[in-house]
Amino acid sequence: MSKITPFLWFNGQAEAAARFYTSIFNNSRIESVSPMSSTFYLAGQKFMALNGGPQFTFTEAISFFVNCETQAEVDELWEKLSAGGTKQMCGWSKDKFGVSWQIVPSVLGSMLQDEDEEKSQRVMNAMLQMAKLDIHTLTKAYEGR
Repeated sequence: MSKITPFLWFNGQAEAAARFYTSIFNNSRIESVSPMSSTFYLAGQKFMALNGGPQFTFTEAISFFVNCETQAEVDELWEKLSAGGTKQMCGWSKDKFGVSWQIVPSVLGSMLQDEDEEKSQRVMNAMLQMAKLDIHTLTKAYEGR
């Protein structure tokens, strides 16, 4: 059992959010639903959602970072999570509930942390021009092409 569980506050949409998210990620399921809350797993990580009302809303101060191994995975998650929400820059999107997601190819971390500062800077500059991140374009920037 994980010691830390993300707990999300929704305005009457906890069950809808749980169903939406579990339909997108593999290894996901809804554990329980009640009028006040839902408990679900996304890619094996437990989440809790509360129907807390309109007092609080989501901001980009909290986001979920999703590592993607392939461009196909980036493309799929980007489209599904931003459906009904907004696509933003640098791999960020907001879903239809206002939750922020970072859809990021795993290779980006090693490119940005390369010891060669020129390579890292080229990748950073390329990333800053993108909404959905593109592995091919990032790799070309990394290689100086």
